[in-house]
Amino acid sequence: MAISPPSQRIWWKEPIPKTELVWIIIAFLWGLVMFFMMIYWHIAGEQNLSNEAYRTTPEAFTEKTQAMVAQYTVRDEVGFPVVAPPPGSDVYLIARLWQFWPILEFKKDQTYRLHISSLDWQHGFSLQPVNINLQIHPGYEMVVTLTPDKAGEYSVVCNEFCGIGHHTMIGKIYVTE
Repeated sequence: MAISPPSQRIWWKEPIPKTELVWIIIAFLWGLVMFFMMIYWHIAGEQNLSNEAYRTTPEAFTEKTQAMVAQYTVRDEVGFPVVAPPPGSDVYLIARLWQFWPILEFKKDQTYRLHISSLDWQHGFSLQPVNINLQIHPGYEMVVTLTPDKAGEYSVVCNEFCGIGHHTMIGKIYVTE
């Protein structure tokens, strides 16, 4: 119940005061500007990744990943294989409680198609300090095209709470000259 009810029961037929109409128009125009800025920043600002998603099973994705690891492993680091696939190839990364597997090694200024899937729960993929963020769902294969432009060591962090060991779920990607 309103403090002071409208003078007429059919309030939507009342004329709109000019000041209120001006604010409605400003809000509408600002909404349009923000909508078109999202499109502009997606294209010109490279703010959002254009990625792909495909249905998969944990078994099928694990098989592809293990085949890649068997073919392109260059060394072992703390019990994890370090994989250096050739530029332009499909690269597979598994997210599972509480690790990213394997460690990847890319070449600077070369393009790779990174396939990521979860074998158990929903995880996040946050590549730091580049600030690439994806949600990784079980049963789906997320594909991102990457062209690293700076050499160094990058951290992969799970940014979706995935259980008691979530804070330890960190992976690595090396980029070499």
